[in-house]
Amino acid sequence: MRTRYDFLVIGSGVAGLSFALRAAEHGTVCVVTKKESAESNTNYAQGGIAAVMDPEDGIEAHVEDTLVAGAGLCHEDVVRMVVSEGPERIRDLIDLGAQFDRDPDGDLHLGREGGHSADRIVHAEDMTGREVERALLTAVRRSANITVLEYHYAVNLLTEHQLGEEPVAGDPIHCYGAYVLDSTTGVVHTVLARVTLLAAGGAGQVYQHTTNPTVATGDGIAMAYRARAVVANMEFIQFHPTSLYLPGADFDGRSFLITEAVRGDGGLLTNLAGERFMPAYDDREELAPRDIVARAIDDQMKKRGDEHVWLDISHKPSEAVIRHFPNIQETLLQHGLDMTTGPIPVVPAAHYTCGGVVVDTVGQTSIAGLFACGEVTCSGLHGANRLASNSILEALVYAHNAVGPATAYAAEHGHEDRIPDWDESNAENPSEWILVSHNREELRRVMQGYVGIVRSQHRLARAARRIDLIHQETEEFYQRTRISAELCELRNLAAIAHLVVSCAQRRHESRGLHFMADFPETDPAQRHDTLVNAGGGE
Repeated sequence: MRTRYDFLVIGSGVAGLSFALRAAEHGTVCVVTKKESAESNTNYAQGGIAAVMDPEDGIEAHVEDTLVAGAGLCHEDVVRMVVSEGPERIRDLIDLGAQFDRDPDGDLHLGREGGHSADRIVHAEDMTGREVERALLTAVRRSANITVLEYHYAVNLLTEHQLGEEPVAGDPIHCYGAYVLDSTTGVVHTVLARVTLLAAGGAGQVYQHTTNPTVATGDGIAMAYRARAVVANMEFIQFHPTSLYLPGADFDGRSFLITEAVRGDGGLLTNLAGERFMPAYDDREELAPRDIVARAIDDQMKKRGDEHVWLDISHKPSEAVIRHFPNIQETLLQHGLDMTTGPIPVVPAAHYTCGGVVVDTVGQTSIAGLFACGEVTCSGLHGANRLASNSILEALVYAHNAVGPATAYAAEHGHEDRIPDWDESNAENPSEWILVSHNREELRRVMQGYVGIVRSQHRLARAARRIDLIHQETEEFYQRTRISAELCELRNLAAIAHLVVSCAQRRHESRGLHFMADFPETDPAQRHDTLVNAGGGE
């Protein structure tokens, strides 16, 4: 089956839906999402959106906080653009119907999170992402120009490769849409588009312990990499310092996140002896940037042989704690814990992918006709470490800014009807699906054990050898077997693991989220992005 749209959007988080709403004013839009529409990293974002909404705050302060957290790798022009435009994008959400917490006088209630010098976190209790997703989906469903395909999986981007053509050196590669698998029927559709937007989120599921939902398998980054788009800074994986440590509990394949805002409201970290430890690591104590807090927790656990640390906000009034964190408290109570009466056990977990597909200030990738927004990208905003709650902000600004150039490109380019339909005539019915699940779990264990918060050249080399073998086995299985979403996810996870390890091996220093035991100091000579592409540009 072949379909044609003006715009194809891969992903249904804040970036994809925001772009779709605006693009629909200029043509037909197809939103592809591999689960139900609301299943995205956006939906699980608890803390909020960072923006200068208080007259006593300032753009320069937010810019400086972002640059400090980014450890020298932020692109200052991008930081200024996103921070400056952020307040207007928040107002857009409010106009769309998003309900954020307000003070008794009606002003937005602004929280504070790690790395921020002022109260600037716009939030909806501790379920901000869910509220943003609700408002956007409500608007999307009202648009006659938007088609949402749930349980559809983008397999590969369509480029000259599908035509058997190799672009001449120096000529751009073009994107013409994507092959999309209907997971309910097993049929692969050819979706042609004048413009394709990648908004497929991050890659947290490449780790064994992650706050990301099961859909976060790095699909957008992997597809773009295979299509020879430039990718950068994949060594910078942000581990959230505080996920709930509750062995045996099932949270749909992810670790339950305890938002940064708990520490912003006065929550304290202690080891199992009841001793506060953050003052010994950083003057900002519990409000230090995430990389510092995560490494401090990791260090405490390794030094003491403990399996977790404590996060304690029970010294605060119970009414305020419940009012600010109702979802967290409800979840804790279901598992026999109460954050109003005592500490809760927490450990770091993979949370955010700071690297990704390289884009310019309007979301254009190195492939013509392919745009990207949100966690799938490396925009220059986050540098070596994302400042808390800057992610939804980035997605909103870039989705808004991409529409104009994307619309202009679509007006000048038609559909590439020469693209052949998917051919699996020689594919076998799968007989060894157990290999997929086993390789996926092994890959995640390898990444967790060897490519986590603290790395070394020896650990990275061991990880690389096993990842290469898993990648080889997966590709062989993929080439001879009728595909499924699970197989495609494993293929993408293997590509992501390769990119993370490859980038990490090339950075012989410690900077931001990338800490090397062999190179514990930051090297000023390595203040540059780690660029890579499948065409030999590593």
